[in-house]
Amino acid sequence: MTESLLKNAIEPDWEGLYRCIMRDGTPERVHYIELFLDWEIQEAICARYRLLDGLSSDDPAFHYKRQLRLERFLGYDFIRCGVEGMAFPMNTMQTDDTAALKKSGGRHFVDEHKGPITNWEEFEKYPWPDPEKASTQALEWYQENLPDGMCIIGSGGFAHFAEFLNWLMGYETLCYALYDQRDLVAAMAAKLTDIFKVSIRKMLEFDRVKFIWGSDDMGFKTGTLIGPKDMREFVLPGHKIMAQMAHDAGRPYLLHSCGNLESIMEDLIADVGIDAKHSFEDTIESVIEDKQIYGDRIALLGGIDVDFLCRSDEKQVRERVRRTLEACMPGGGYVLGTGNSVANYIPVDNYLAMLDEGRR
Repeated sequence: MTESLLKNAIEPDWEGLYRCIMRDGTPERVHYIELFLDWEIQEAICARYRLLDGLSSDDPAFHYKRQLRLERFLGYDFIRCGVEGMAFPMNTMQTDDTAALKKSGGRHFVDEHKGPITNWEEFEKYPWPDPEKASTQALEWYQENLPDGMCIIGSGGFAHFAEFLNWLMGYETLCYALYDQRDLVAAMAAKLTDIFKVSIRKMLEFDRVKFIWGSDDMGFKTGTLIGPKDMREFVLPGHKIMAQMAHDAGRPYLLHSCGNLESIMEDLIADVGIDAKHSFEDTIESVIEDKQIYGDRIALLGGIDVDFLCRSDEKQVRERVRRTLEACMPGGGYVLGTGNSVANYIPVDNYLAMLDEGRR
């Protein structure tokens, strides 16, 4: 695996990635995308390939340089980066991590019953972050130091409309509130929109930000977390504003969302105006199927199922990647990656095999 990756080194080409996502013809090579790689996966790869040799952890820019080396080694055309210092306190629970590459602090879950905002008094007292005070330090460093072939994808802590309604209220509380406190739900949606409008404005000030990527899990295995009508009232308008701001600045708007979104896909494409959809799970839909259905209107990102990557061997991974590329690459509009993210329970070798088969 080491020799294969090193022998098939590729140069970053964000313009090729842009053309691919905008469906401007079959790309000259495979491009790659991930929402994120868990820290434990990153550390394992950095250690295996000695990617941090020569870097000093005392360097104020160590984290940025580390991330840049890793992303270039893996073949990505971008760094995903957003504004920083935007904490939204949640009610969370913790349990042990059972993955081979364990999270040192265990796994954390949002309390689905009751969040920090269940009534108007808690809404008024909640320590909402001030986006005007959000830091752009990372964006500034990457703006000045990325190699010419790489760009920034503006993302991270941003555009969580459905998620934050769910997490701040608690899913159970939100479901009740949609019946007896709709004015509170509306106020929270408006507050989130105001905050994220400032976040996207700040990201768009950097000309090396070539894409905006909203991340907002809206569904589960068989449908949306709240009804499609409520999604259209409280969630999709925020994404429409984000997409319009991105488009007005000449940037595509990508959307990550887990779950079955069939009931609102037409809204997302025709009304919200997304340019690409990310997150696919075999038990819901295949990226190959969605390429056939939506591929003439939006790009499809990722799609190599996470559960499949966990359970398969290298030969099976390579066969699936090859099959997916053969079906989805013609005409552009497909970028290779996992169905969700590179979680710490995915075998590192299977993740690398996915990338390597794309290089081949």
